[in-house]
Amino acid sequence: MPPSTTTTTTTTTTTDTTTAGQDAQQESSQVFLMGAEQNKMPFFAPIRVPFKRRLQTGAVLVWLSSAVVTVMSFLFLCTFKVLWPLIIAYLTWIVIFDKAPERGGRIAPWWRSWRGWKYFAQYFPMTLVKEGDLDPSKNYIFGYHPHGIVGMGALATFGTDGLHFSKHFPGIHPRLLTLQSNFQVPFHRDYIMAHGLASVSKKSCEYILRSGPGNSIAIVVGGAQESLAARPGTLDLTLKKRLGFIKLALVNGASLVPTLAFGETDLYDQFTAEENSKFYKFQQLVKRYCGFTMPIVNGRGIFNYRFGLLPKRRPVFIVIGKPIHVEKAEDGNPTIEQLQELQQKYIDSVLAIWERYKDKFSPNRIQELRIIA
Repeated sequence: MPPSTTTTTTTTTTTDTTTAGQDAQQESSQVFLMGAEQNKMPFFAPIRVPFKRRLQTGAVLVWLSSAVVTVMSFLFLCTFKVLWPLIIAYLTWIVIFDKAPERGGRIAPWWRSWRGWKYFAQYFPMTLVKEGDLDPSKNYIFGYHPHGIVGMGALATFGTDGLHFSKHFPGIHPRLLTLQSNFQVPFHRDYIMAHGLASVSKKSCEYILRSGPGNSIAIVVGGAQESLAARPGTLDLTLKKRLGFIKLALVNGASLVPTLAFGETDLYDQFTAEENSKFYKFQQLVKRYCGFTMPIVNGRGIFNYRFGLLPKRRPVFIVIGKPIHVEKAEDGNPTIEQLQELQQKYIDSVLAIWERYKDKFSPNRIQELRIIA
């Protein structure tokens, strides 16, 4: 039987990461400035800061540098001829034999629960807002919005336990999904699988959803295209054309859970190219053939507030909405009408979350939420 709170809970529960996270949020809100006001901030960060903040920065660097560190480590090992047989065997195993990316990944619980991920969440800080309980006997598809530049909130919520997801939703085991191409990069593929990441392919999604009660997937629905629209103070979603995850829900009878992250787009400034410019066409070309895009962004540095690839310390509130229960389509072949009806119900739920929290969690917005594609 599902928990009674799944259908009777009407009070929204807001849970901060820790008391330290609350302190960081107060500090962060003081520097949450946009436009001309940001220029009033000092260029260099103070030398003497609480050690806790150094730990927070270090945790973010662990994630942001993971791709470079793992790839460089692999290339370094390739310089030793004595290791070539092992390297060839490893590459052969990746290409031919290892099916883990499409079978739920190869999660390392100790790494997901590493204490550093709590510091990661406190860096911004991030807050998880739970609107209702989830029945552990069901399977769920979490739709995360927006993509932002890197999807920091998606990682903290579904790729680590930095926001205590396992305590808020006991019995629910999410897998954060990403492009299959990410699992073709030696060493890096193994690192992201330790976080619980898996391929976003149809085969992978269905394998996870059919692996037993509680097994669920989290999809950053807007994808690479949505990242090009990420600008501070805005929330532009690519959602109208996204029917794949809707069909997955109907085919597998998995409930949909809209998840909206207020502040995800505020973490970086982005150079926005005109749609008819050569650079924009180049970005679209990269997206078409590689699956990802190349936004030109600016955040902050380790020792300065103006330039760098670190995200800015701005609060992010991740609201996990109430589930939309979905009946499995007959013969596993939903009609166009069923797809459109469920999609509209999902969009309405996302918009309802925005209306409930926009004044509280996005007071500095410069426009309302828009569904642009």
